[in-house]
Amino acid sequence: MSKRSKSEEAELKALQAALAAEHAAVYGYGVVGARIGTARQSDARSAYEAHRARRDQLTREVKDMGAEPEAASAAYMLPFPVTDTAAAIRFAAELEERVADVYSDLVRAAADDRRRMAAGALREAAVRAVRWSGESVAFPGLAERAGTPSATAPSPT
Repeated sequence: MSKRSKSEEAELKALQAALAAEHAAVYGYGVVGARIGTARQSDARSAYEAHRARRDQLTREVKDMGAEPEAASAAYMLPFPVTDTAAAIRFAAELEERVADVYSDLVRAAADDRRRMAAGALREAAVRAVRWSGESVAFPGLAERAGTPSATAPSPT
C-alpha cells in the first residue's frame, strides 16, 4: 500500500466519519421505527433504507482507498429517551442533522465524484431533517455548527 498524501488522509478521515454516522443512523432508525407510529412508518423505513445504502456505498469507498472501513458499534447512546412518537420524530430530525454535519466535512475534503456524492448525501439528509422537524437552515451542516466539532450521530456506548 502506498503512502497517502495529506489531502488523501483528510478525505479518508472524512469518509470514515461519514461511515460512522451512517452506522449510527441505521441503528437510530431502528429505534425510530419502534416508536414512530403508523402515520410516519413509511418515512422511517425510507430513511432507514437510504442510510443502509449510503453505509454500504461508503464501505466500498473506504475499501477502494485501501483502508479498513469503520465498524459499527454494538449499541449507541441515545441523546434523550425515545419513548413515543413525538420523541421518535425529534430523534429522526436530530439523526439527519448530525449526518448532514458529517457530510459537510466530506464535501470539503473530497474532490470530483466523491464530492458530488457527499453533496448529494448532505442534501438528502437536510431534506429529511426538514421533513421530520418542519424547520430548515440556510446552509445545512454549516451554520448551526459554528465553533463545534463534527457530530457523528448517537455516541457509541
